[in-house]
Amino acid sequence: MLKRSNLVFKILIALILCYTFDKNKISSTTYLPNNETITSLIKELKLDGNLSFHNIHHASKDFGNRYNFLPLAVLYPKSISDISNLINYIFQMGPTSKLTVAPRGHGHSLEGQAQAHQGVVINMESLAKSQEMKFHVNDNTNTPFVDVSGGELWINILRESLKYGYAPKSWTDYLHLTVGGTLSNAGISGQAFRHGPQINNVHQLQVVIGTGEVVTCREDMNSDLFHGVLGGLGQFGIITRAHISLEPAPEMVKWIKVLYLDFATFTKDQEQLIASNNSFDYVEGFVLINRTGLLNNWRSSFKNKDPVQARRFVSEGKTIFCLEIAKYFKQEDIHTIDQKVESLLSKLNYNEFTLFISEVSYVEFLDRVHVSELKLQEKGLWDVPHPWLNLLVPKSKIHQFANEVFGKILTDTSNGPILIYPVDKSRWNTKTSMVTPKENVFYLVAFLSSAMPSSTGKDSLENILSQNKKILEVCETANLETKQYLPHYNTQEEWKKHFGSQWEVFVRKKFRYDPLAILTPGQRIFQKAIDFL
Repeated sequence: MLKRSNLVFKILIALILCYTFDKNKISSTTYLPNNETITSLIKELKLDGNLSFHNIHHASKDFGNRYNFLPLAVLYPKSISDISNLINYIFQMGPTSKLTVAPRGHGHSLEGQAQAHQGVVINMESLAKSQEMKFHVNDNTNTPFVDVSGGELWINILRESLKYGYAPKSWTDYLHLTVGGTLSNAGISGQAFRHGPQINNVHQLQVVIGTGEVVTCREDMNSDLFHGVLGGLGQFGIITRAHISLEPAPEMVKWIKVLYLDFATFTKDQEQLIASNNSFDYVEGFVLINRTGLLNNWRSSFKNKDPVQARRFVSEGKTIFCLEIAKYFKQEDIHTIDQKVESLLSKLNYNEFTLFISEVSYVEFLDRVHVSELKLQEKGLWDVPHPWLNLLVPKSKIHQFANEVFGKILTDTSNGPILIYPVDKSRWNTKTSMVTPKENVFYLVAFLSSAMPSSTGKDSLENILSQNKKILEVCETANLETKQYLPHYNTQEEWKKHFGSQWEVFVRKKFRYDPLAILTPGQRIFQKAIDFL
């Protein structure tokens, strides 16, 4: 049984008080730890790794590039005990200390979630460097799996698992993220309709909770913590190791893109694909608004069966919909794969001359976003503000949503990709902390915008944030029952509404596993309890 501290009863009232987060308030009431705090951290902590107080500005930044909160220090752990000792030390300081702790993976948070203002940021990739992957594929286990560090990147897991002929079942579109980071949210991509998100494909976790205790949890042991941590936004513990489910890996991929002019036909085909047990292995989609030379751009890496007709296709001034699908196969299936793909495509209702197909390796397909990242880095367009908005929209509301958003708000440009595809949670484990719409089938709609720092036009940060606000207002006023994925709110009242009936359970778990609210303050759900009683 997990240890319980008497401090819980002392700070219950303090922690449960609602608070409003204001980024300006932080700068005006800055907490500056005294020299005694710094000295005690250096002297009292017994570490295998390093606690750095210098050159730590990188820990105040993230991919979102909008929030910059400088920590007191950055921990570069070489062992799990480093993380445990740090958290336990801060916990033992009690509610008089304002120190908090935030795990940082690859820094891909959007709203400062992995930052800890004047607290301690833990570099989780440092932990991964001192821990090896342990593969269990030939030891009579019911399900092959790999035991990995919470700070390991998914791209590294892919490369290593392929050496054994296996691979994880479920992915994110971008693989240069850590295991702990995606499991703390969900990990959704085009395979989720079949295998569920990444949080449904993990069998066991090792977690350091808010008291510093190291706990192993799974479905049949400490299940309350296991389900809480998965999709728990880092509020109950830091994931230090995970058992990730594996399956025999394919070698090649038929990567296909087709276009639709009609949204109803587009969504009908998508829903048909995810409902079938004999379909493609990956199903996603895009909304393309006023794109110039769209099909010409695809010709560099995709083959088109009717290039003459494709050249006549005009995408400028239109809102069109792209279905992106993929079929995995092995070299031994090379003579039959084309027939299988043609059979599956024959059931769809896309514009025939917009069929584009490419044959790539499994790794090349899964790591496709990284290629775009490198190109944007060369142009200096990667390290810009990313005011992304990710929504989960119920199937019954998706057409109303599209009419309002694509028909009235986003009419001439999108400032980045817009993903849209359905998933079916009837195949998911619904005991986790992830919040979804009530309907089993819902759409992920992701507005992946990039803002130009010096712009005052349509690609400015101010304009994109204004568009995001309009989209959220439409969802609210039209009662579309959407939920945010990778959620961000400024008040606890908004968080309560987000969690709905799950809120009381979420608060109870916070009291139990992180009673002083030490962990992941950047989510802005709970404020660290202060001893004012």
